[in-house]
Amino acid sequence: MTVTKTDLDGILPLVARGKVRDIYQVDDNTLLFVATDRISAYDVIMENGIEDKGKILTQLSVFWFNLLADVIPNHLVASSDKEIFSKLPGQLSEPKYKTQLAGRSLLVKKHNLVPLEAIVRGYITGSAWKEYKKSGTVHGLQVKPGLQESEAFEKPIFTPSTKAEQGQHDENISPEQAAQLVGKQLCAEVAEKAVALYSKARDYALSRGIILADTKFEFGLNERNELVLVDEVLTPDSSRFWDAKKYELGRSQDSFDKQFLRDWLTSNQLNGKEGVSMTDEIAAKTAAKYKEAYEALTGKTWAS
Repeated sequence: MTVTKTDLDGILPLVARGKVRDIYQVDDNTLLFVATDRISAYDVIMENGIEDKGKILTQLSVFWFNLLADVIPNHLVASSDKEIFSKLPGQLSEPKYKTQLAGRSLLVKKHNLVPLEAIVRGYITGSAWKEYKKSGTVHGLQVKPGLQESEAFEKPIFTPSTKAEQGQHDENISPEQAAQLVGKQLCAEVAEKAVALYSKARDYALSRGIILADTKFEFGLNERNELVLVDEVLTPDSSRFWDAKKYELGRSQDSFDKQFLRDWLTSNQLNGKEGVSMTDEIAAKTAAKYKEAYEALTGKTWAS
């Protein structure tokens, strides 16, 4: 069953519906995150979804939250279906709701969000490569000359962006601009934690034959004003994963993500257009990529 939209009939108030997640308020301190099977490309959500995508994103995030718990606390309250349903109103255990929520939900603690996308880049690719070719900089930072496409930086670099409202574009900014936005001390803490998280994840992924080229983290502040890792973490939606065996310097790499979808949209001149449905073939190929990423990173066979 593909879930592209949840409907809890008002049992819990809907707080927000993002590109992928439907977020409900459980109480004053707790939210229910539900990762749907929606997929977007070029900032447009497709009409149909990707089978099991939301479940894969949820379970992969839980895997990483656990692996990185010694680096920074996270917002998880409950991640198993049994524990989640025990904390929700009893009606939500009825089949019509349970089929929408099981395997794709997290109970999380509410925090004050830091209004930055904390992007960390270990390799030069994507928008960073485009900027570098033009000006020799990445997010306004001067970096080593003579880099080739997809080459590793000497050290991972913190390249933040603004956190845009739904339907708006995030904007790449320099660390100095980020410091002006959130304060120098908080920005420095975010940068330090983001690089530490990336570095641990990169080393782990490489041990599984996967290169973590770049990723984005989101942070919140708890009641003691301490940083907490929130949102999703290190999924194909928020990260660029490459197959280490196929890595080749000087060209763009194939990613474990929605590249099939982007290429199909581009070749059919559908990029950026509303109301588009994927073909069954593109949806199946994209689903296979998400499963492949999950299995490569966790070492577990995917079972929905």
